[in-house]
Amino acid sequence: MVCDICPRRCGAERTVEKALGACAMPAGIVAAKAMLHHWEEPVLSGTRGAGCVFFSGCNLGCVFCQNGKISHENFGKPISPARLREIFLDLIAQGAHCIDLVSPTQFTPWVREALEEPLPVPVVWNSGGYERVETLRTLAGKVQIYLPDLKYALEKPACELSCAPDYFPVAAAAIDEMLRQVGPYQIGEDGLLRSGVIIRHLVLPGQIENTKAVIDYVAAHFPPHTVLFSLMSQYTPQRRASGALARRLSRAEYRTAVRYMTDCGITDGFCQELSSAKEEYTPIFDLQGV
Repeated sequence: MVCDICPRRCGAERTVEKALGACAMPAGIVAAKAMLHHWEEPVLSGTRGAGCVFFSGCNLGCVFCQNGKISHENFGKPISPARLREIFLDLIAQGAHCIDLVSPTQFTPWVREALEEPLPVPVVWNSGGYERVETLRTLAGKVQIYLPDLKYALEKPACELSCAPDYFPVAAAAIDEMLRQVGPYQIGEDGLLRSGVIIRHLVLPGQIENTKAVIDYVAAHFPPHTVLFSLMSQYTPQRRASGALARRLSRAEYRTAVRYMTDCGITDGFCQELSSAKEEYTPIFDLQGV
């Protein structure tokens, strides 16, 4: 296939045998782990966990990625759409409140095939936010919850950290399409999210101005009770990290971000504890469940 799934539109000739393109993935699906995950937002994890499937490769390649083994080193196992469907059903049998697809963008056509028949729990599209609107439209009716990052509102960090200077306009348009599909968030009497959009933002060391710009955009663009906003503190320095990224987020930086979010009037959402910045919150990728 000549790939134009993501905004990079690299035109790579991805085949079953050849892993090419910006995501360095073949045609088909490659997955690294399937598990019940208890550390997503409370409206997703609930009491039994979200049924997470972690996909290999990535169309962004952020230098600070905490899932580097699968996003940068491309660890994983090729599976068919039929096998992916079996994994969904197995996670649901284990008690998963939802099916949480982590970094699925580069496999959209094949994941869509696995979602052809509705599931009895919500499907969560958990991505970096760097999506083509045209690709997202093919998911309408198959995804109930969108969980995009909004990593950057400023061009400089988007370029330096993800080689994506167009990240903000692309992600903003993508999130608007996600909201168009699923509408304002709906939480059931059990406290679990039934449908809607949760926008995640990871606060990075030394990037508080970018965080403020993201918060400014969300506060101005989305009316109250439309989307949920998840401010994250879990950044953990990775090997070969340099500059500010070689250290953890400081308490002062995160307090500043939380205060700014509150001052901007964002009350629909979540803030992590700073103690979430621990390696044990990152799954061990060992092909469990795939």
